[in-house]
Amino acid sequence: MNNNSLILALPKGRILKACIPLLEAANIIPEPAFFDADSRLLRFKTNDPGLDIIRVRSFDVATFVAFGTASLGICGSDVLMEFDYPDIYAPLNLDVGRCRLSVAQLANTKDKNLEDPARWSQIRVATKYPNITRRFFAKKGVQADIVNLHGAMELAPVLKLSNLIIDLVDTGSTLKANGLQEVETIVDVSSRLIINRTALKTQSARINALTERFRQTLPPQSIA
Repeated sequence: MNNNSLILALPKGRILKACIPLLEAANIIPEPAFFDADSRLLRFKTNDPGLDIIRVRSFDVATFVAFGTASLGICGSDVLMEFDYPDIYAPLNLDVGRCRLSVAQLANTKDKNLEDPARWSQIRVATKYPNITRRFFAKKGVQADIVNLHGAMELAPVLKLSNLIIDLVDTGSTLKANGLQEVETIVDVSSRLIINRTALKTQSARINALTERFRQTLPPQSIA
């Protein structure tokens, strides 16, 4: 592979599927191995000899870009809020992977009012968003005891590991199936094109050209 290639970091999973039409519209075509579910490769060539793609966990996209290992990436606005890396510039809302970051609890809980600080003098919350969670409850005057989980979040209230969870919600069907209910939306989430600020200064022509290719695929209101 070309060591001078720019690297675009993409998230595995649900958002990756939503990104593929965007890549096609921007005329970025990964090599066939990228589409092979059995492939163990993590870095892929594209039809652009100056651009490679890496495929990593959604939370890791921001880290690769913040530290300059990847020059560009696509990640959810939830990840940007959680880490708040100063070295990341996010010029485009790509308007894919839309969902919301919400608070949920057992559906049979009698009092669902999160605006009553007396009720939540201290609360245990299961989440993979500790920073967002602390800020959210601090604004309510509540000290949140964080339980860090990265999967099976819905089990935490059911098994009394936590009172609440904070997690991404799409249709809400998983919550409902496990006896939980949304009680408050923290923020709506969508995926953003992110850029390492140093790379933008040192390779501005190449990165701006790629950014413009993505920009041309979007309606004007998607520009952040």
